[in-house]
Order: sequence, then C-alpha cells, then structure tokens
Amino acid sequence: MEAGGVGLALQTRVAGFGTGRRRGGLQSPIGSLRVTDPARAAVAVRARGSKPVAPLRAKKSSGGHENLHNSVDEALLLKRKSEEVLFYLNGRCIYLVGMMGSGKSTVGKIMSEVLGYSFFDSDKLVEQAVGMPSVAQIFKVHSEAFFRDNESSVLRDLSSMRRLVVATGGGAVIRPVNWKYMKKGLSVWLDVPLDALARRIAKVGTASRPLLDQPSGDPYTMAFSKLSMLAEQRGDAYANADVRVSLEEIASKQGHDDVSKLTPTDIAMESLHKIESFVIEHAVDNAAGDSQAESQVQRIQTL
Repeated sequence: MEAGGVGLALQTRVAGFGTGRRRGGLQSPIGSLRVTDPARAAVAVRARGSKPVAPLRAKKSSGGHENLHNSVDEALLLKRKSEEVLFYLNGRCIYLVGMMGSGKSTVGKIMSEVLGYSFFDSDKLVEQAVGMPSVAQIFKVHSEAFFRDNESSVLRDLSSMRRLVVATGGGAVIRPVNWKYMKKGLSVWLDVPLDALARRIAKVGTASRPLLDQPSGDPYTMAFSKLSMLAEQRGDAYANADVRVSLEEIASKQGHDDVSKLTPTDIAMESLHKIESFVIEHAVDNAAGDSQAESQVQRIQTL
C-alpha cells in the first residue's frame, strides 16, 4: 500500500472533531484523507488506540486507606493542573517523542484523559493503514523506509487537527518533515535513562521492536548496546522538542535513585507542568514582541 493511503485509518473516525467538542472522532481536512476500502474502515474503527484510561479512578491496594487517599490526591492534582494547562493550549495538539519503551503511549493516554483530548498512537495508525498487525512485520515484509513514509503521512494528517495527544514512534524524529508537522502543536520529549529502557525492554522482549530484535545474546546487553547507538544518532533530533521531561530529574525531586519507582501519573504531571511553563513563557515573549512592534509603528507614524 502506498503512503498516501494512510489517511484511511483516520478518515474512518471523522465526527466533527474540529469544533472543540469531544465526540470520539476526528474531522478531516477537505481532500486530505480518503476512504479507499470500506471493509477495512470498520477494522480501523475497532482498532482505535485510545481506550479510556481513567487516572481519576483510585484503587484501594494492600496499603489500605493511606494509599487510597494518596491516589485520590494525586489524581485531583493532575486534573487541576490539566485544567490550568488547557487555558494556554488553546486546542493545540501534543506530540510525545522519545526512545522506544519510554512510555509515550501510557503517559499519552493519561494526559489525553485529563485534558479531554483524543489519543492516537502513530505506530498503530500505520499498522491499520498498511493492513499489518505490527511494525515488526511491516519492516520484515516491506522495509523501514516504507514504514517511515507511511509514518510521515500519518503525522501530516494528524497535524491538521486539534485537541489530540499523539504518541509517536521512536524514530519519527529523524525526518525533518515530521518536525514540520509536529511543530504545529507542542512536542514533549520523554527522556528516560538508557539503562532503565534496556531493563524494561529486556523484561518484555524485543520481538515487537524490529530495530532491537536480536537472534541471540543477553537481552539486556543487546538492548542497551542498540539503544546507545540509536541515542547517539537521534539525540540532537529529540532535543528539537519544545519540552524535555527528564525522568532522572523527576526521580531526584522525589528522592528516588531509580526512575522505575516513578508512576506514569508522576510523568504525566511533570509533562503538564513543563508544557504550562513553555506556553506561558512564549506567550509573554510574543506579547512583548507585539508591543515592541506596535511602539515602532507609532513612532513611525509621528515622524
């Protein structure tokens, strides 16, 4: 399937999204997204990646009432922060970038829930558009270049919409054109230490990650080696993000020596804080620039 057909996975969920009301779908730009196969459209609808994730539903654990109370407090703080951030976002999309295994989908679903946004995983959208069950199979049957072409088409279509949280693939940052699309919204880099990523990936396996899958060798050692190489190649690209969320910094502030002790809610909260700081800072800069321009115009008019 050609890259131009990726709009199929999005078109099937068109439902007046651009109005700012969340109705479970997206509004496509005229002429951008096409339906070429109605039979596959139903599959794409069922395959939507934003199953409700409810961080506001606190669960009672073995820790008893104290843990329950802490969970409720954490959830309320997250919701309040999201309401503050919404004012500044003005409907702009949020794109999460970072290495594979960095938690973009998990954190993205939490953020979309509290913001009242819709969530999309760009890898899943490519899989739906191409008609294959996994990125690994796309790499195997076609090529990485084929996948990247379709990935860019997905990001292009998403960039024309509003009120989305998008988890991008780990390598989405390597193509400059993808930054052109993502810069229409706000980009957030989830920066996770490589050793933590390697442990996480080694634990669940590398079969679903074509750039890491190795036929033999110690899973952690192989994962860490490959991740180190990828980080070297992509480090500058990730740094293009508007916001950097360092898990090491979050862990340090909380008195942890291991980022694995952080919860996805911890990371989502820090992401919202960083987004708020970024948009406020740039709003002030823009206002100052507008004021200076207006003063210059007034001086010219008095000459």
